[in-house]
Amino acid sequence: MSEPIKPVQRIQQNLLAVNERRLLTWLAARMPPSVTPDRLTSIGFLGGVIVGTGYALSTFDINWLWVAIAGYFINWFGDSLDGSLARFRKIERPSFGYFIDHSTDALGNMVMLVGLGLSPFLRLDVALFGLSAYLLLSIHTFLAARVIGEFRLSYMAGGPTELRIMLIAMTLAMFILGPDPVFGTALSAFDWFIGSIAAILVILFVVQTTITSRELLRRGE
Repeated sequence: MSEPIKPVQRIQQNLLAVNERRLLTWLAARMPPSVTPDRLTSIGFLGGVIVGTGYALSTFDINWLWVAIAGYFINWFGDSLDGSLARFRKIERPSFGYFIDHSTDALGNMVMLVGLGLSPFLRLDVALFGLSAYLLLSIHTFLAARVIGEFRLSYMAGGPTELRIMLIAMTLAMFILGPDPVFGTALSAFDWFIGSIAAILVILFVVQTTITSRELLRRGE
């Protein structure tokens, strides 16, 4: 007999959470019936593909970065609104939605980071380090949802939306700073930026894993 799955509590304490929730509720109330959560999930993934494509093609023309920036907005719209629309219409499919949404997110994030690594602004190994760190923290989030019933959508007052804003700002900076190495190294400013974020995510993974392990030991589970 399998163990019962704990009820999951969503924890979202990022800086923009309250205002973003209001905006998503407003948008959900105005979506036509033809717009479904599944279609929004597809739109979110499409946005990720557009981001990655824009970055990769910036090798040939820097103006492709504007396409990447547009892709972030499309990705936010689909990825953030799909669950909100399902909850607003009371048509949630908790297991299917959870599985498809996060599987699609993982694939979309891979496309975005690989595209960024194929651009002239970021080394591919640094981009893959960033992807690995993001997926590592995601794994912790999914495991914690299973073992302690907490699905944490934000860390250090930041969540996916704040991360997108940071990446949009980074992309705008590419027009100004260019791909040249800095600090006398072979790394660009964007290599340092993404590498630093990745290092923070790895540290967060270690810290949160330690905290969760101690909590499980305290409970005797």
